[in-house]
Amino acid sequence: MGARVVFGVIIGTGTGGGVVIDGHVLVGANAIGGEWGHNPLPAAQGAESPGPACYCGRRGCIETFLSGPALARDFVPGVTAEEVAARAASGDAPAIAALERYEDRMARALGSVINLLDPDVIVLGGGLSNIDRLYVNVPRLWSASVFSDVVVTRLVRAMHGDSSGVRGAAWLWDEKT
Repeated sequence: MGARVVFGVIIGTGTGGGVVIDGHVLVGANAIGGEWGHNPLPAAQGAESPGPACYCGRRGCIETFLSGPALARDFVPGVTAEEVAARAASGDAPAIAALERYEDRMARALGSVINLLDPDVIVLGGGLSNIDRLYVNVPRLWSASVFSDVVVTRLVRAMHGDSSGVRGAAWLWDEKT
């Protein structure tokens, strides 16, 4: 892939992130390198501020907007994120509107990551990474949030699909523990 700096995102039941630089996972001094989901949604607009309560005790965390349950809640409580995506794909206008809000929020959140890390690539994993339209719409939108005239960061799907996170954890497992 030729990427020096990679930001990995899990978007599913919750959200998470990790950073790899020159093939090494960034752990950080507090062992939270790449924690992404429990930062405030950047450039919150209207009802996004102060935002929904998060289980971490804060309000308006990225996770409260970009997890699968958050997408479902934004559409109609009681449906799944997969149902929202399927309805949008079949032309359902309210589902399309919910996905457009989701894409805008993701673009703002990832734009802040690009400003901070300037990654070569951002990799999406987790259940919501299966929504194909994210890979076209989010990069188109994130330019408004990035402090650069040109954004060459790529947004790609995890190579091993939904099992990528488990495979990565297994690969990193220290056999001595």
